[in-house]
Amino acid sequence: MKTIKFFAAALAATVLFVNAGKKPVPVKVDAAKSTVNWLGKKVTGQHSGTIALKEGQLLLDGKKLVGGSFTMDMTTLAVTDVKDEKMNGKLKGHLSSDDFFGVANYPTSTLKVTKVTPKGGNAYEVTGDLTIKGKTAPVTFPATVDPKAGTATAKITIDRSKYDIKYGSKSFFDNLGDKAIYDEFELDVTLATASVQ
Repeated sequence: MKTIKFFAAALAATVLFVNAGKKPVPVKVDAAKSTVNWLGKKVTGQHSGTIALKEGQLLLDGKKLVGGSFTMDMTTLAVTDVKDEKMNGKLKGHLSSDDFFGVANYPTSTLKVTKVTPKGGNAYEVTGDLTIKGKTAPVTFPATVDPKAGTATAKITIDRSKYDIKYGSKSFFDNLGDKAIYDEFELDVTLATASVQ
């Protein structure tokens, strides 16, 4: 009986040791060195700009991505394609208003990774819960993570109608003509982290 108990204890200790060795490691994102560029399109053209990353982390199992979470500071939303100062301020104000992102009431947007599918090499398909303007919906997008270089990139296409952003949307209004703004907009994300050797 003592022998059986000894082997059972040894087996349990071995399992705990193995699992401990495989615990995902959080790698902090350097927000100051990371970039989030946005692109929105309408019938008559497009606009682009930036949003600052407030904080974030990648979860790595060895050198493989297994999770992560990120927070964008919506109060930093900027327009980069409009050079006229007055027009730039007007567009920025409109995007920050309740017509779009309601920044006064919703100063941050978050993404929490829920699933990661390796696609070979440093490539992944990532699914996460994206929260914008207090509304949460899933998004799936391609990402590349290079732990050795300390970089991660992703291009995320977002359907704003899922987040109750209705202004100029054909999903909510008819007869908009050339004043329609497309529901989908893009985030081009580049993250900087510490390298993992």
